[in-house]
Amino acid sequence: MDKSKTRLLPIKLDNYKPLREIVFETLRDAIISGKLSPGERLMEIQLAEEMGVSRTPVREAIRKLELEGFLVMVPRKGAYVAGISMKDIVDVFEVRAALEALAAGLAAERITDEELDKLERSIVSISEVSDGRDLDQIVERDTGFHEIIYKASRNEKLVQIIINLKEQIQRFRATSLALPGRSKMAVEEHKKIVEALSARDVELASKLARKHIENAENSMLSSIKKLKESEDE
Repeated sequence: MDKSKTRLLPIKLDNYKPLREIVFETLRDAIISGKLSPGERLMEIQLAEEMGVSRTPVREAIRKLELEGFLVMVPRKGAYVAGISMKDIVDVFEVRAALEALAAGLAAERITDEELDKLERSIVSISEVSDGRDLDQIVERDTGFHEIIYKASRNEKLVQIIINLKEQIQRFRATSLALPGRSKMAVEEHKKIVEALSARDVELASKLARKHIENAENSMLSSIKKLKESEDE
């Protein structure tokens, strides 16, 4: 890690979570947002200094991040941010597309007027930051939109499965929404999904939700392909 470039802010104890959990979430969010890059080595001492904590919660956070697939441990070398393979991307998006389609189809049958209003407000909220300058806000508001639909499915098992995949989904969500123009495109796709939900059209809502995730995947894969082609030139 380049010591001349500090990217992590000191930890703020503004909630009742254990310190190790706050440190974990800070590092996880830094990986998701790209502040800590794939292949980058994480040094306990420097991370502790940047966040203003001891090495113990950092060590615990690194162990948990490894268990969740965000880090890989290399013998005698230490912890490195896990890379993202093309298969990882395809696998996660494939599962997410199926889950989102199911959630939207169920929500079309069970969603309340109040939840539809929340979705409409969520679209306005996302539009306010869709210029792409504040990725954290885009990801947070996009996540909120989808969580309303999950809840509206009234299927607790489905919601639990999605929660279990949340960290992997978030990593790819952040990467996808960071692509030029993707956040504005996502807003338009959200509008169509809400229209289908309002019409109680189960088949269309499911189809649009699946297409929404496939579009995010295609944007991400296309971006990676272009990057690799430019590196090969």
